[in-house]
Amino acid sequence: MSNNPNWKSITFFIGGSIGLLTGLAAAYLIVKKQEEGGESLRLTSGDGAKIGMGIVTLLRMISDTGKR
Repeated sequence: MSNNPNWKSITFFIGGSIGLLTGLAAAYLIVKKQEEGGESLRLTSGDGAKIGMGIVTLLRMISDTGKR
């Protein structure tokens, strides 16, 4: 990787693209579920905590990948 001087830019671009696509997919699923159920989305503090811990766990797994 160090042979390519733009490796940081490429890494940020790929990571940002993956994040964008993941966020759009999540928004699509929320909208689809709301349209099927007819109810508005109600996010409880417990649901928010679960989502937050899931994101932290995912980021920890990604950062530990290079340490092996």
